[in-house]
Amino acid sequence: MKKIDLHIHTVSTISDSDFIFSIDILKEYIEKSKLDVIAITNHNIFDLSQFKIIQSEIPVVTFPGIEIDLPTGHLLLISDGKDLDAFNDKCKNVSDRIQSNTASISVEELKSIFGNLSDYLLIPHYEKSPKVRNDDFIKLKDFFSAGEVDNIKKFVRTMKDEEKLCPVLFSDERMKEGLEKFPLRQTYIDCGEITLNAIKSTFKDRTKVFLSENDGNELFQVFNNGQHLSTGLNVILGKRSSGKTYTLNQLEDSFSRVKYVRQFDLVQKDDETDVKSFKSEVQRKRGLFVDKYLESFRTMIDDISQIDLINDEKKLSSYLESLLKSADEVDRKDAFSKVKLFEEEEFTISSSTGLEKLIDSVIYIIDNEEYKSTIETHIEIDKLKSLATDLIKKLWVKKEKDRNKYYINSLVNDIKDNLKFRTSSTAIESVDIFDTLLNKQRVKKFNTITKAMQKDGIIFDEPIQGFRVVAKKLPFKYVGEIKESIPGQLSFKDAFTKYNNPFEYLQLLKDNDKLDSSYYYKAFVRIQYMILNKDGNEVSGGERSEFRLLQEIKDAQNYDLLLLDEPESSFDNKFLNSDVNSLIKSISKEMPVVIVTHNNTVGLSIKPDYILYTEKTYVDNKTIYKLFSGYPTDHELVCCNDGTTVKNYDILLNSLEAGYEAYEYRGGIYNDVKN
Repeated sequence: MKKIDLHIHTVSTISDSDFIFSIDILKEYIEKSKLDVIAITNHNIFDLSQFKIIQSEIPVVTFPGIEIDLPTGHLLLISDGKDLDAFNDKCKNVSDRIQSNTASISVEELKSIFGNLSDYLLIPHYEKSPKVRNDDFIKLKDFFSAGEVDNIKKFVRTMKDEEKLCPVLFSDERMKEGLEKFPLRQTYIDCGEITLNAIKSTFKDRTKVFLSENDGNELFQVFNNGQHLSTGLNVILGKRSSGKTYTLNQLEDSFSRVKYVRQFDLVQKDDETDVKSFKSEVQRKRGLFVDKYLESFRTMIDDISQIDLINDEKKLSSYLESLLKSADEVDRKDAFSKVKLFEEEEFTISSSTGLEKLIDSVIYIIDNEEYKSTIETHIEIDKLKSLATDLIKKLWVKKEKDRNKYYINSLVNDIKDNLKFRTSSTAIESVDIFDTLLNKQRVKKFNTITKAMQKDGIIFDEPIQGFRVVAKKLPFKYVGEIKESIPGQLSFKDAFTKYNNPFEYLQLLKDNDKLDSSYYYKAFVRIQYMILNKDGNEVSGGERSEFRLLQEIKDAQNYDLLLLDEPESSFDNKFLNSDVNSLIKSISKEMPVVIVTHNNTVGLSIKPDYILYTEKTYVDNKTIYKLFSGYPTDHELVCCNDGTTVKNYDILLNSLEAGYEAYEYRGGIYNDVKN
C-alpha cells in the first residue's frame, strides 16, 4: 500500500497568495504524513531548477507536474519525469499564454502543447472548485485517470458511484515557511512498483484506491498523531471532563465545513421571547420559498402602483374638452392650425419585453446541459440556434424602428409646440384612450386577484420526522399585524381603512413617504408559519427543541462533518430512538458523523460504526487527554499515541449503563415489573 499526494505547491504565482517555499517544511510534511509519492504541481508554471533540488533532497518518489487553468476549471497534468527539459519547455509555453489570474488555455491549445495526452497522468478538479466541466470535460474525459475531490464526504459519495471517475484526495497545500498544521488529505493506493503508468493503472481500478492503509474506505485520518474516524457514524464515550468536548473542538478545527450542535444549544424556555425567536428562525429558513410564491403578486403590485386613474381621468377630460373646442373653432382656423402636423398623433411604441424573454428562453434551452439529450430527441440544436438567430434579428429590426419612432415623435412634438405658440386655435390634447381603458381593467383585475390572495390558504405543508411545517396566507385583521410584517416605525392606521379595496389601499400606501415601495406587497397578505406536531397541534416548548434538533441534523447535509455533543441532555429516549437515531444513521451513510453521549439509546441502539473513548490523565502536572478507538465488535480499544488498550466491554458498561451492577439491577427491576 502506497500513500500519495499528487497536488503540492512550491512556487508562489499570480494564482496564489504570497508565500515563501521551505524545503524543510516539505520534508517534515512527507515524514509526518508517511508519504511514499508526491508530485509538484504549481499553477501554470514548472520551476525546473527548484524541482531538481527537491528531487535530490526528498527521499520519496517525486513526479514533475503542473496545475493548468482551463476555461472551466483546473487540471493536474503530471509527467513521468524521464525528459525534464522537454517537459519544462512545454510548461513554459503554458506560462507564456497565462499571464494573469483570469487567463486560461483551451483544450485545443493543451493538446497542441503537450501532444499525446496519454503520456501523462491527467486529474481534473472533479468534485472541487473550480471544476473542469461541460465541453472541456467531454473533450478530455478519455484521458482522465481519476478526479480530485476536496473532502471525505465527496470521496465516499463519488467512490460509490461506478459511473463517476475514481476519486482522489490530495492536500493542495503550499509548503511555506511557518506552516505548522499539516493537511490530512492524502490517498492510499494498492500499487506495487511506483511508476506513473502503474499509478494510472491503479486509478482505473477503484477497488485499489483507499482513504486508510488498513481499513480501506471505512476509516480516514483526522489528526496528525494517526487517529482515525469512521466515514460513517462515530460515538465518543468517556467520563465527565475526560476530554469529549475537547475532542469535538479539535475535530471542528481540523475541518473547514463543520456542523457543530453543542450541548444545550437547542433548549428553549417556554416564554414569549423564545416563541418569537423560534418562529423567526423558521421563517428565515423558509422565507425564500414564500418569496418565490409571492413573486408574481409582488411584480403585479409594482406594475399597478404606476397606474394613476385620477390622472387618466384628467387627461381624458382635457382631451374631450379640447376636442369639442377644436370642433367649435373649425371655421376660424388660421394658417398655423391648418398644418397637418398640428393635430398629428404620436407613433405607438410597444414593449420589447416579450420578445427579449422569448430569446432568453430559447438560449437557455440551447445552453442547458442537464437535459441536453432529452431536448435533442425532440428538436435539433441547430434549429434552436436558427430560431434564436431569427428572433434576435427581429429584435434588432424592432429596436431600430422604435428608435426612429422616438426620433419622429420628438420632432413632431417640437413642431406642434411651435405651432401652438403661434396660433390662437385650440390644439387637441393627446391621450391614449386604449391605455386609459386598459388601466381601468388592470385595476379591476388587480382587485379581484388581490382579494383571492387574501383568502385563507396553505402555501406549503412540509413533513419533517413527525412534525409539519405549515405556511398559511390570510388577510390582515389588525393594523398591528402589518407592523409585524414590515420593519420600521410606520403607521398604517389611515391606509388600513381601505384594506378591503386593494387599489385604493395601494394609493394610501404610496402616500406614506416612509414606506419603501419594495414592501408594498407585504402589506396585502399576512403569512403565518406554524410548526405542528403529529396530532396537528402547534408544538410545545419541548417539541420546539425536538424540531430544532431534527432541523440542525438535516441541515448538516450541507456540511462535510456533523458533530453532536450529548443530544440526550434535552430529549427523552423515545424521541431519540424513534426519530433522531434514524435521521442520524441516514446522514452517516453520506458523511462522517461524531456523537458524544452517555446514553445507551444513542450510544448502542444507533448501531455506531466506530467507538472512541476519552480518558484524562496527568503527566508532570499537565493534563493529557488520551483517545482510544476501535470497532464496536473489537475486544479492546487502542490508543494511537502509545498503543495502550482498554477493554471495550468495560467501557460500554461503565459509560452507558453506569457499570455492570447497575445494569444487572435495572434488568432485575424491569423483569419484576414485567411479571
